[in-house]
Amino acid sequence: MNLRRLQYFVKIVDIGSLTQAADLLHVAQPALSQQLATLEGEVKQQLLLRTKRGVSPTEAGKVLYRHAQLILRQCEQAKVDMTAAGRGLSGAVSVGLAPGTAAAKLALPLLRTVRARHPGILLYLNETYGNTLSELIMNGRMDLAVLYGGQSVVYGLSFIPLLKEQLFLVGSEQMLAPPDEVPLRMIAELELYLPRPYNVVRRMVNDAFAGAGMTPRVLAEIESAGTLTAVIADGLGATILPESMAREVAASCNAWLSRITDPVIEAPLALCQSDHLPLSEPAQAIKDILLELVTVLPGSTAATDGGHAADTKAS
Repeated sequence: MNLRRLQYFVKIVDIGSLTQAADLLHVAQPALSQQLATLEGEVKQQLLLRTKRGVSPTEAGKVLYRHAQLILRQCEQAKVDMTAAGRGLSGAVSVGLAPGTAAAKLALPLLRTVRARHPGILLYLNETYGNTLSELIMNGRMDLAVLYGGQSVVYGLSFIPLLKEQLFLVGSEQMLAPPDEVPLRMIAELELYLPRPYNVVRRMVNDAFAGAGMTPRVLAEIESAGTLTAVIADGLGATILPESMAREVAASCNAWLSRITDPVIEAPLALCQSDHLPLSEPAQAIKDILLELVTVLPGSTAATDGGHAADTKAS
């Protein structure tokens, strides 16, 4: 199967028009049509349906389109890796760090280490919420992400467990502070400010309450760390956060924090990547650095013996 024909085919599907694709590819339309016919002959399948509005892929065409994207991406990456092999690692690597998690502690050490070891790598750090990061990984638009999750199988993704953070109750100094450890049942009547239900931490809180036959009293759902800190500082209520963010919020507004017990709730932080798109050489180097850096964080579960922690992936 000719790579150039695959490139032509992908471009035609992307644009939905043979005429426009021919213009963009600087190929005469009859020549482009001939290349498509040759490709259809090679695979013994009709790949495109021609309509008045343009062209659209058949079911066989959709399958080839998905495979062709992967093949062309891998070929392009192979060229980049071969070029980089002779002059050290170089290229762009994108890493997601979920906000409000221990992942934030990895940003500066990661930047320092990459600058020292691989100055040719252009590192892009994206700090958005976990669901968005996992979607970017799944779509091939991001290489790696450190986020909460990994305990359940997600199609298209694989996870390496990194560490576990216990959840803490955080409240204003204007509220009566509980002991350093507070049973979940004592939180049932508190007015709470929590993230949306799709958030991993919120799901863990909901599950813990449900397991105890209770429902949390949620006054508002807040995703912004700044707004949440202001709410706590103003004495409007309390929140439940992983230890790293709990301590950050408490320190910024003189709030108290108390570890939740009976049951203890632990949020798992994991390194996420695609389970079918291979990492480039630079991205693999960044992955190795992340696994190295996380071993010094409290609660680390990452491997330290030269191997990697076990992956959780879709089967």
